[in-house]
Amino acid sequence: MEKIIRIAVQKSGRLSDDSLSLIKECGIKFYNGTGKLKSTSTNFPIEFLFLRDDDIPGYVADGVADLGIVGENELVEKDKDVTTLKKLGFSKCRLSLAIPKGQEYSGIEYFQGKNIATSYPKILGDYLESKKIQASIHEISGSVEIAPSIGLAEGICDIVSSGSTLMMNGLKEVEEIFRSEAVLIANKDLEESKKQIVDKLLFRMNAVQKGKSNKYVLLNAPNESLEKIVSLIPGMRSPTILPLAQEGWSSVHSVLNEDQFWENIEELRAAGAEGILVVPIEKMVI
Repeated sequence: MEKIIRIAVQKSGRLSDDSLSLIKECGIKFYNGTGKLKSTSTNFPIEFLFLRDDDIPGYVADGVADLGIVGENELVEKDKDVTTLKKLGFSKCRLSLAIPKGQEYSGIEYFQGKNIATSYPKILGDYLESKKIQASIHEISGSVEIAPSIGLAEGICDIVSSGSTLMMNGLKEVEEIFRSEAVLIANKDLEESKKQIVDKLLFRMNAVQKGKSNKYVLLNAPNESLEKIVSLIPGMRSPTILPLAQEGWSSVHSVLNEDQFWENIEELRAAGAEGILVVPIEKMVI
């Protein structure tokens, strides 16, 4: 019987959507209908468990799931003995301290001797200790933003994406204490046959992520400018150069990191490049 691996994924929310999108881009097919808590792929040896995000580190540490996709914030907060295989680059957010908008803030000393409400007592406690601040941490599981207005705490520590939720509750962000993104984690005692499947999954994920961060660039250039243009778009090994029907001109094809392309676009044009096309790459195997 073929071995399969189990991967725990958040059952709903932005992290769930991003995780399942990545897995589907890896060519892995499965059905995850509304309310479904378990699903098996039809074309890859993997089973999905759809769980609460804060339960995922524990399930992976205990071996109920072999892998998990979880936010770094939950991973650090739960402090389970697992292996982090890969940062995934999505579901980015920050954990920040916030206080009522009307309060003056001069620095972290503001919180000395005060009460802070949070769902992340470990991360907050470690941060305050590193800053030598003594404060009372009140752990609550949800609706942290309401704590100052009902007199529970003078400040809060919570996940921030855009900051709109803080504004709606009369709060302002004053101190960022932790940055988070989705990570792929694994049980520390995976048997060899499962490690081989995990390696195949990582290969696919790397190919998808490489494709997203790179672009296929095509342009036309006068032959006398080829040396300069090739220096600006070196590609993975070297660009492909093909002669055009018009004498003295060539077509240059290359793969570039998107950030690098935007840094070099003006120099490419100044060197005589014309008809520049930038094409997305679905997957990239190197």
